[in-house]
Amino acid sequence: MTAAAPPRMLLGCDFSSSPTRRKPIVLALGQRQGARVQLAALQTFDSLAAFGQWLGQPGDWVGGFDLPFGLPRELVQALGWPTDWRGCMQHYRQRTRAQIREAFAAFCAARPVGGKFAHRATDGPAGSSPSMKWVNPPVAYMLHAGVPLLLDAGVHLPGLHTGDLGRVALEAYPGLLAREILGRRSYKSDDRTKQTPDRLIARKDLLTALEAGQTRLALRLKLSHAQRDALVDDASGDRLDAVLCLLQAAWAEQRHSDQGDALYGLPAAMDPLEGWIVGADAPAFPGIAPPPAA
Repeated sequence: MTAAAPPRMLLGCDFSSSPTRRKPIVLALGQRQGARVQLAALQTFDSLAAFGQWLGQPGDWVGGFDLPFGLPRELVQALGWPTDWRGCMQHYRQRTRAQIREAFAAFCAARPVGGKFAHRATDGPAGSSPSMKWVNPPVAYMLHAGVPLLLDAGVHLPGLHTGDLGRVALEAYPGLLAREILGRRSYKSDDRTKQTPDRLIARKDLLTALEAGQTRLALRLKLSHAQRDALVDDASGDRLDAVLCLLQAAWAEQRHSDQGDALYGLPAAMDPLEGWIVGADAPAFPGIAPPPAA
């Protein structure tokens, strides 16, 4: 009798475009068995180079990465940039941050108040910020720093770019699940003066719901007492955000392994230039309000 294959490694990534020892890139590593997702370890990287080296290693994993994988089609067309995903990303990586800011600011300046930014189709159902924002949060710079690392590592991006099918990268967004549980309650802050008891309670409530499987993903997070304490005690929320992305990766891997979905849960009709946040089109968990629009 052939032994069953071991569960595939899963990872969730809380990404930073300018990582440091104080504010590193955080990886949450784990595995799924049925509807249970076990957190195995947390790993940090304090430079883009170190993270890129890790991504380039041979492996067998499915990962959810908290950074946009594409730009709004409306923006790309207005700027006259290539409208195929790889060509657009290669053009984008050659721009400096100053050039990106200048081009995007000029685009916004020509548009009416209330509609300055272009959005991707996934922003509505995900409640995410437009991927062209360069401040609060600077997701445009996260795309600029992160997607080239994934391309250079040769990983597979379903629906966007064919790479090593053993290493699968998907766009994730921790706010998708956090807002589904907490609504508009804040659970994190990098500002020490804003790391309040209310945010501490919100992190505890969020973890309790994740452990009970009370999200649209219907997956239960399994933690040790020490892991739970570590996630609660991280007032920045970076480790918790990595775990939220881990759950989204687990949902995608479940769709692939259990249902044979080559797109790992991404919608077949997604725009191949813009990309999509995994799980954004899954139905909200009964009794929990959907995330608010951006």
